[in-house]
Amino acid sequence: MNPETDGIYLDYNATTPLDPAVLETMTVILREVYGNPSSRYHRWGRAAADCIETARAQTAALIGAAASEIVFTSGATESCNLAIKGVAAAYRDKGNHIITSMAEHKAVLEPLKQLANADVEITLLRPDSAGRVTAEQIKEAMTPRTILVSVMAANNVLGTLNPIVEIAALCKKRGVLLFCDATQAPGKIPFSVEDTGVDLAALSAHKMYGPKGVGALYVRSRAPRVRLCPQILGGGQERTLRGGTENVPGIAAMGKASELAAQLGQTDAERMQHLRNRLEEGLLSAVSGAEIIGRTGERLPNTALVVFADIRAESLLGRLADSLAAATGSACDSASAQSNHVLKAIGMEQDKIAGAVRLSLGRFTEPGRIERVIDVLTAGVLELRS
Repeated sequence: MNPETDGIYLDYNATTPLDPAVLETMTVILREVYGNPSSRYHRWGRAAADCIETARAQTAALIGAAASEIVFTSGATESCNLAIKGVAAAYRDKGNHIITSMAEHKAVLEPLKQLANADVEITLLRPDSAGRVTAEQIKEAMTPRTILVSVMAANNVLGTLNPIVEIAALCKKRGVLLFCDATQAPGKIPFSVEDTGVDLAALSAHKMYGPKGVGALYVRSRAPRVRLCPQILGGGQERTLRGGTENVPGIAAMGKASELAAQLGQTDAERMQHLRNRLEEGLLSAVSGAEIIGRTGERLPNTALVVFADIRAESLLGRLADSLAAATGSACDSASAQSNHVLKAIGMEQDKIAGAVRLSLGRFTEPGRIERVIDVLTAGVLELRS
């Protein structure tokens, strides 16, 4: 499968194409495994349940978790909602204070906004110019009523990484739970729940060459055992934490995508970083006034946020829409017609925000296309400036 048959796709942080092996797995399940996984008294139901448990083990292995710690959801947005709202409700007797960053995804910020209207105190930390928050900032914000800290592993717009290990150590010392939106991490950077020390983590299949509409939430089962109040009630599926008949084909596909991410992650990352570096070098050399945000620190190997001075990114990408897929920020912000809240949070001036383009590479990015991207973007910027 090649997403670049008719153009160049550099919007992998928004979504990824299906890996052929994932598509094959999903197709087989759709065609042959049609039982309800809750109907375990016959072989059709047991076959579906077995598919889910295989995928649970594959997804758990990707992040170094136990299979019993994986709860399947409809996607990372639901996982974020379950983690945040679930902790707020389950630990209300202990406290009502949650800390997060202004640069988090809307899947984190919007549930927190709703909780703020329900007498939960929310502290929004301002990130640095690369979108990161520090353990020291979180330490200063903590109170005796703090029950949860929510910090993403990697920023979807900037590609920069937060110091999760340091933050987790602080939270453990203070007896505060840490939720990590790890959506952008698997397959790009090593991410282990034990090595990092996070207590909850959200995952999404369609960010790692799986289908849309399926995700997972890691819920730590010991040291400490995390309690959650379910947000979708029904037949008691997924350890009673997420009611509703499971999406068996989607879950099986996520399991296969997780298996591939574990197998190919390092190779993919090294390849993407090499191509990304060449892309950045080419653009910086060819376009005067171009700037790469977060280039000097730790970041995802596939992501480049490029600011082109004196142009509007919307106009640039609009002209190139038939030949190049890229983004002005996160896809969710584009869908809601809002200026990018992440770039505002890091204090970027409005004229720079207007010229910001996110380029994100992936498993199917062809090396030969990088020079073409440099040429196309350079020509587009020069044309707009003239």
